[in-house]
Amino acid sequence: MMFRSLSLAFALLAATSATASAQSRDDMIAAPALRAHVTVSGDLVRIGDVIDNAGSAAQIAIYRAPDLGTTGTLPVDRVLAALRAHQVIGVVTRNLQEISITRLARTLESKDIEASIARALQHKNGLGDAANLSLTFDRDVQNLRLEASNTGAMQAVATRFDPRSNRYDVTFEIANESTAAPTKLRFTGTAIETVEAAVLARGVERNEVIKSSDVVVERRPKAEVGNDLAARDRAVGMQARKQLRVGQALKTADLARPDLVQKDQAVVLIYQAVGLHLTIRGKALEGGTEGDVVSVMNLQSKRIVTGVVIGRGQVSITGPAQQPSRAPEVSDATSSIQSSQAATLVAIANAASTVSPKAE
Repeated sequence: MMFRSLSLAFALLAATSATASAQSRDDMIAAPALRAHVTVSGDLVRIGDVIDNAGSAAQIAIYRAPDLGTTGTLPVDRVLAALRAHQVIGVVTRNLQEISITRLARTLESKDIEASIARALQHKNGLGDAANLSLTFDRDVQNLRLEASNTGAMQAVATRFDPRSNRYDVTFEIANESTAAPTKLRFTGTAIETVEAAVLARGVERNEVIKSSDVVVERRPKAEVGNDLAARDRAVGMQARKQLRVGQALKTADLARPDLVQKDQAVVLIYQAVGLHLTIRGKALEGGTEGDVVSVMNLQSKRIVTGVVIGRGQVSITGPAQQPSRAPEVSDATSSIQSSQAATLVAIANAASTVSPKAE
């Protein structure tokens, strides 16, 4: 009987010792310990942010958080003093000298804000595509930082545009995870539709041919340049109808195909008829491009005839049922026919209708 009592006592003692040992291990595991790096998503730093195992004191605020998207540091002795003020003691410092605190944020870049405004304004009251809109802001728009809880997309909820003044007023809402009310952002300024224009890099004289180096591409307000713009590829190689100034946006009406024949230029007159071909020197009395009808003096007969410009320095006078064709330049009159045939053809040329030169 006595042996049984002693066995029970020893069992109880062993159980008590085991429980005390387990509690001791739990107390060691639960000891509060400093964190070297802390991140917060709000404007307050709480005890539970800076230490592990904060227990019931976790929600107590002890510091203001850094600015949105920035990181600050705190000396460990100041942190311990703040914890002791709330009866949090026995904190394991892990030999830290300071801790860093980062405040999370959502960053809206200025280029993304501008793109969102342009999309909200496109096709509004006569405006064109978003990609063609040039925006200015009443207040300079930098990268914008919001609380990290603002996770929603920028939704335009109010958009106004006055085409007379080019003024816009756009309000966005961004859904917020932590509150029922969305964050609102409002932007005001001006919006102008622009187009790509071929612009002269130097002044060009009348009848001068425009080279590739003379033209650059710039965006210009659509209302300023109108709808008759010439594309860069269309402008290069064309001839200016009038004097054009540097910086001027080129229009289709400003350009013409380059003259292949200049006034007072020595040209080749090409007389053709069925089976006959004759070339003679002439002098252009007016300029013209391919397909233009111009007046030319036959230097052999001194008569003025009309013909069609068919190439650079070449004018064709056709005989019956024969279409103009290009021929190489020659220094003197040449013929692929017998002398009698040539004489006949020259007579035809000499008998061509006489015209007076066009007035300048």
